[in-house]
Amino acid sequence: MLCSFSTLDNTNLEAIQALEKELGKMLLSFSCHDIEPEVIDDEALSKISELEKKLGVVLVAVK
Repeated sequence: MLCSFSTLDNTNLEAIQALEKELGKMLLSFSCHDIEPEVIDDEALSKISELEKKLGVVLVAVK
């Protein structure tokens, strides 16, 4: 399972913002996806790691 920031419509965003205001807390919204990781060889892993470092992100190979 992999989770990422949710894409929210205005109605959902407004509901979250209202709760944030009520609680006085910042909330983050994540959506989770049932995905299967891909098996990769050492060469591919090395290339992925290099690009991750260059871009400052995390990359995940999936099927």
